[in-house]
Amino acid sequence: MTNQSNSIVGVIGAGLMGHGIALVMARAGHQVEICDPVSESRNTLHHRVTDSLLSIGVDGSEITHIISRVSVHPDIKTTVGNADFVFEAAPEKLALKQQLFAEIEQYAPADCILASNTSVIQISLIMEDLKTKHRALGTHWWNPPHLIPLVEVIRTKWTDDAAIEAMTELLDEAGKTPVTVEKDVPGFIGNRLQHALWREAISLVENGICDAQAVDTVIKASFGRRLAVLGPLENADLVGTDLTLDIHENVLFDLESRKGPSPYLQQLVKDGRLGMKSGEGFRPWTDEEANQLRGKIPTYLAEVSQLLNK
Repeated sequence: MTNQSNSIVGVIGAGLMGHGIALVMARAGHQVEICDPVSESRNTLHHRVTDSLLSIGVDGSEITHIISRVSVHPDIKTTVGNADFVFEAAPEKLALKQQLFAEIEQYAPADCILASNTSVIQISLIMEDLKTKHRALGTHWWNPPHLIPLVEVIRTKWTDDAAIEAMTELLDEAGKTPVTVEKDVPGFIGNRLQHALWREAISLVENGICDAQAVDTVIKASFGRRLAVLGPLENADLVGTDLTLDIHENVLFDLESRKGPSPYLQQLVKDGRLGMKSGEGFRPWTDEEANQLRGKIPTYLAEVSQLLNK
């Protein structure tokens, strides 16, 4: 495909991720057909899309045009029947995703590209029972999907090059930053990197080296500030691979390397210290503190996006 501005995009799931995917695709000029089994999600979709668009400075007349391109349905058959692309954005449950794709494959056109949005589940497991695995792939959108540019496009051993190319082109034309993951591994690229950092962060607290607030402060007030413009391998080339090797020889041996979850994290969960939703996790949270941080994230991401686009 060379011009996909008139594509029909099906979205399965109108929740947090589904509403953002629908927003991005409709804003790019595509007709979006979206479904959700929960009536509240269907009934509030247009309102949530409108709020998200207002939060990033889109004016009223443009919002009206975007919303007009989003149709909401209660069933999969109507949603995918004429689709060129389908994004599944259901909860992170393997059996549910497999069940949904069995139905999607039944009703979607033969040349429709099928994509599962998941953070960590291997796409091969989700798609293994399909008859048309050559057109199936993964797309890991990051939350919030309308503010984070990256979408990881995951290839399975069955995925055709043409499907990867069509999806990459669709995302690129919609203003996203697609990156191809050539091997279908758990967590893909971004979450493997993120959770390697989290593993060490938890270990520092677990071993009494510092408290949770110190970990977050160090990251936010140092290398976190430059990560948006200087990736880790760019940084290694900047300082020199020889210096990077010297540093690794003197620190890697002491980093956390356990294969399973931290016992400290397991104990937090066992004790009901589930983070902001319970009032305490690695640190205590008041409702005011939690709401302030939740509100700060989209505001900050919108400001960064505007700054980088200038």
